[in-house]
Amino acid sequence: MSRIEARRDEDTVPADILVDRLLGGLPPEAVLTDPDITASYANDMASFCPAGSPAVVVLPRTVEQVQHVMRTATALRVPVVPQGARTGLSGAANATDGCIVLSLTRMDAILEINPVDRIAVVEPGVVNAALSRAVGEHGLFYPPDPSSWETCTIGGNIGTASGGLCCVKYGVTAEYVLGLDVVLADGRLMSTGRRTAKGVAGYDLTRLFVGSEGSLGIVVRAVLALRPEPPEQLVLAAEFASGAAACDAVCRIMAGGHVPSLLELMDRTTVKAVNDMTHMGLPESTEALLLAAFDTTDPAADLAALGALCEAAGATQVVPADDTAESELLLKARRLSLVALEAVKGTTMIDDVCVPRSRLGELIDGVERISEKYRLTIGVVAHAGDGNTHPTVCFDAQDPEESRRARESFDEIMALGLELGGTITGEHGVGVLKKEWLAREIGPVGLEMQRAVKRTFDPLNLLNPGKLF
Repeated sequence: MSRIEARRDEDTVPADILVDRLLGGLPPEAVLTDPDITASYANDMASFCPAGSPAVVVLPRTVEQVQHVMRTATALRVPVVPQGARTGLSGAANATDGCIVLSLTRMDAILEINPVDRIAVVEPGVVNAALSRAVGEHGLFYPPDPSSWETCTIGGNIGTASGGLCCVKYGVTAEYVLGLDVVLADGRLMSTGRRTAKGVAGYDLTRLFVGSEGSLGIVVRAVLALRPEPPEQLVLAAEFASGAAACDAVCRIMAGGHVPSLLELMDRTTVKAVNDMTHMGLPESTEALLLAAFDTTDPAADLAALGALCEAAGATQVVPADDTAESELLLKARRLSLVALEAVKGTTMIDDVCVPRSRLGELIDGVERISEKYRLTIGVVAHAGDGNTHPTVCFDAQDPEESRRARESFDEIMALGLELGGTITGEHGVGVLKKEWLAREIGPVGLEMQRAVKRTFDPLNLLNPGKLF
């Protein structure tokens, strides 16, 4: 069998039979069938991605209820699409026709915070920011902080292997997931990993599930590593006359051995979009705005050294924040970037191309050429410290010609990223948006091995079918 086979339409189970079987192990309030309500669960935040109509939405509160859902799905051969808060940007949480949408948002308990072992044990529906605040009360820190951290869930973060603003120093979600409890496609419960600081017993199945986009199993519990809470960070803003100069500054900073807690870039288009939406008064005269921060014991000194490198790279102005309040204002501007760009034309396609830091300038220049070629507004915001860029194509979805150009420009940006030795996704995942590009990046042998893994865990192809490949 060379590929994962899709279900056939003639195999569709009548909705009343499916609902009756689900109600055998779920309370009535956990099973939603109203078409207007189920339609609201059909897709995540990715534009331009197809979505089907779910047959039913279930909202379990316990592991046993999740197991019941998967046993029912296996018995009736009904596909299941796991969902968190649906803040994803690749269509990975989009429903398929006739599926069970398994929303895990009601499994939102923080089960344990252990300051000695520096771990937290959580259910998948815990919101990222809620966990951060809870562990902060113990003097601890959960570093992964996606821009949607106030709404996105830990289960979704694990499913997409999400990153965030502080990745340059602290790394991504995969580096903080020590162990998982996972309900498999047939309803069995499996535990992976550990809660110890070290452990190398057997294959690393925990890492396999991180980033699998719900295609291998349902995460129902996670053991997460924590760090001691760092000092409050201070932010510096540096203006540049070109994206190339800003990228040169990034290279100087990293080559100089500095370890900022964040290093973010916003191009002129993004800065203007944020100003238009928030009236923050960011400097629109700049071509690129670089935000850097340190959470060290002497952040002012570290920022001064970093500012000198920015000036050497051609910064036209370097302004360190005076206090944490001003720093938070700058970070708020960065976090609102993608929302602001969406407001430009009403629809966006958000690329997630990651390249080696040394080639970041080439990508920025290439995106500008692509923008001119397709006569489109493309704003670039980037986790510059790790080379992860989010070129964001702004377009009118009601205009077929502009939509076509948007899709072609999106694909051309991904092709450019691969040419520069990068990857098609640094943190948003593949979903349905980048399926064909995953095949191009990993090649036929890699694709076949990944399909073989999928068949091992989900031989009936019930878990999030049609995603990844």
